[in-house]
Amino acid sequence: MTDLILRPQWADTPDTFRHSWEGQVNIDQFRWMVRKDCLEHLAMARDELNADKVRAVGMYCDELRVVAGDPRAFREPERKGPRTNWQVVDYIIDELLDIGIKPMFTTSFMPTTFASGTATTFTTKSNVTPPVDYHQWGKFVEDSVRHQINRYGISEVRSWLFEVWNEPNLPNFWGSDKAGFWELWDHTYRAIKNVDADLIVGGPSTGRAEWVAEQVEHGRANGTEPDYVITHIYNNDSESGALSPFAGPQEDKINKSPFYAAGVIKGTRELLDSMGYTKPIQWNEWGRSWFPSDAVRESAYEAAWVCMTMSEASQYGDEFGYWNLSDIYDQCGYGNETFHGNYGMLSLQGLRKPQYQAFRLLSRLGTQRVAVQGDGLATNHNAIATVDGRKQVLVYNLQKDPAEAEDAVNVRIALPQNAGTPEAWMIDVSNNNILTTWRGMGSPAYLTRDQRAQLQASNGLQRLDASAFSVTDGEFRCTVPTPSVLLVEL
Repeated sequence: MTDLILRPQWADTPDTFRHSWEGQVNIDQFRWMVRKDCLEHLAMARDELNADKVRAVGMYCDELRVVAGDPRAFREPERKGPRTNWQVVDYIIDELLDIGIKPMFTTSFMPTTFASGTATTFTTKSNVTPPVDYHQWGKFVEDSVRHQINRYGISEVRSWLFEVWNEPNLPNFWGSDKAGFWELWDHTYRAIKNVDADLIVGGPSTGRAEWVAEQVEHGRANGTEPDYVITHIYNNDSESGALSPFAGPQEDKINKSPFYAAGVIKGTRELLDSMGYTKPIQWNEWGRSWFPSDAVRESAYEAAWVCMTMSEASQYGDEFGYWNLSDIYDQCGYGNETFHGNYGMLSLQGLRKPQYQAFRLLSRLGTQRVAVQGDGLATNHNAIATVDGRKQVLVYNLQKDPAEAEDAVNVRIALPQNAGTPEAWMIDVSNNNILTTWRGMGSPAYLTRDQRAQLQASNGLQRLDASAFSVTDGEFRCTVPTPSVLLVEL
């Protein structure tokens, strides 16, 4: 068993540590926010993760009836034909604002009535083709924004973020090419700005951090420069060679490395800096895996990977929206097991998975960070130390390959003088890991009401028992499994 000896530089002048993982959360599609349980999941994120805005694709999809027929046409044929209808969207936004969550206004996908083709995505068959008439599309976008301003007031709507489309570099989500997206971008950007020039419009919302430089260059050349850049990264994305910016060791420029996503995040920031683009960058989708089902996602490894990636890269972006908040989800199938490797940090029943607990621990940290020196340090065995308010050390410990077993580690943390009695929290296979409790029940696919209540009662953020650690010779000492996350507060 190896030692990980950590010596936070308690007396050093700290650097600002931005909590850029807080603020924005994701829901799969806008349609789900008509559900009571989905709104409850968002309220949990507000209270426990400091969420204040939500992104969801599909605000313009047919299922939300934004362009729909008039029921009076059944008896009055002169009313036949589609018309705009914001009733469902209004209901959702009302509910979000009532719980203190702002909507991100996402102009996707294409109402079938306006579409130039038949290509669709998701089980909802959302149309992803360009509009057949850009004048009609622009008027529709303008009308949708004016409706929000009339309903909620200009100051409220100016506080929202607007997003143009979703992942147009991927054929699943855009039925044209890059030039076709720039045409969509320009018309949509101008339609929003025609309503109010101070509305905040971002893009290109691409996967793998692609098209970012081209988006800025195109915008500067055409008077449509984004007010903030949006892009996405998953650690198992295709590494894409020249397409994805990257900063870091060459051996990590592969998606088999757990440090790949952090390198793309750093590389994108450096690319934008080199272009003189100083406006915000939002990673409104990110995670270790883009696979729709991935068992590792619901493990302590994911929790440790989240902490490691935010330790390495959180200062290189303005907002990070982990994909995704909830297992209320259906892009290629709807899970019927309690836990089934889905994207959500919360299960269908609102049970907190290990990565959700990891974000709770991250958000307990302060905003003034000092360096950590020591022995046994590596990118995947390291710590974050903060010194404002309470002094805190968050240790992340994970193997480079989740499929390979590694021994536990003896963690020793040098404490400041007069440190007082520490408190500690751990996420591992048994601590703050609801899946272990569920498996102890026999892994029921469908929870009874009693089983759900039992799991919810044991799903808080539990402190580590004092018998699991010691304070000896000015050091906090604890044995931590691999993978795991440990937070020590003084």
